[in-house]
Amino acid sequence: MTAIVGTHALVTGGGSGVGRAIALALAEAGAAVTICGRRMEPLKAVAARHPNIEAMAADITDEASMEHLYRQSEAARGAIDIVVANAGVASSAPAARTALADWKRMLDINLTGAFLTVRPALAGMAARRAGRIVFVASAAGLKGYAYVAPYVASKHGVIGLMRALAIEYAASGITVNAVCPGYVETDMLDQSVARIVEKTGRSQEEARASLKAANPQGRFIQPEEVASAVLWLLSPGAGSVTGQAISISGGET
Repeated sequence: MTAIVGTHALVTGGGSGVGRAIALALAEAGAAVTICGRRMEPLKAVAARHPNIEAMAADITDEASMEHLYRQSEAARGAIDIVVANAGVASSAPAARTALADWKRMLDINLTGAFLTVRPALAGMAARRAGRIVFVASAAGLKGYAYVAPYVASKHGVIGLMRALAIEYAASGITVNAVCPGYVETDMLDQSVARIVEKTGRSQEEARASLKAANPQGRFIQPEEVASAVLWLLSPGAGSVTGQAISISGGET
């Protein structure tokens, strides 16, 4: 992991779940890690777990907010070498009953937010001819799921954005990839289970079993497994890996 030691990494949505696991893994590997989100309390709790982690408030859907984040964090800790665009949301409803506002919100956070997260890094990385970008997408970026059409569309968009940037910057020393987890055991999964219970009347155990069944291994992915895949994409041995959507789904995709 010598490529990570001494680097400056940005992880969005670093206050919980997969983002928290990635931030802690990067900090443990020797990176100076800036985590951001809209709520400082969970971010500060993560930062308190490792001296290499610094928490900053930012809204990934707001262009000015993200540019301000870059200016502040780079002034304090140097140029950002690694960007992990992790922040995202999910909701569910039949497509015919999906409100336009819900559609736009999902695309704004999951897709436009991913773009605004990485765009400020591109020029500097290209000038230095070095940089690593990883999008945390989803198995929903590789296949369809019922009742989450906006989420599926947004994550397919993230995969398309990743592939476009990988080609555009392939000769500039920048690698751009995505990790695509299946159902991960996080707070977001708990929210999905709660929605299933509310809408179907199933028990929590039944709801969890129905989601777990999507994974041929019959289990949920752990956040640390996603973090391990991200660290591999940042390692020297992955220098020729770009434009790839890495499925972490127990064989689902």
